[in-house]
Amino acid sequence: MKIIENYTAPNTDDLANLRKTLGYQGDDMAHLAGVSGSSQWRKYTGGAEPRKMSLHMLFYTAARLTLPEHEILQVLKKMREIGATFDYKDPPQKTKD
Repeated sequence: MKIIENYTAPNTDDLANLRKTLGYQGDDMAHLAGVSGSSQWRKYTGGAEPRKMSLHMLFYTAARLTLPEHEILQVLKKMREIGATFDYKDPPQKTKD
């Protein structure tokens, strides 16, 4: 089985460009990357010492942007077979006041 070696995380500009290209807001990017909210996402895109995105987090994000839904469901099924439990649903919709 091949492995990924010598990984270098995308920089803050790379992540900002991805967000802009997708037309997403911070909450959208947080959902895509599997973090709890826009404040967590910002830790990867700014501040004095931004966090480096882990290989696993970037792989998850890229998979969600690339794979069709039925393949995502296959991966989730395998995760459950391994022993994980989780909900898989659309994020809550923002309401306009």
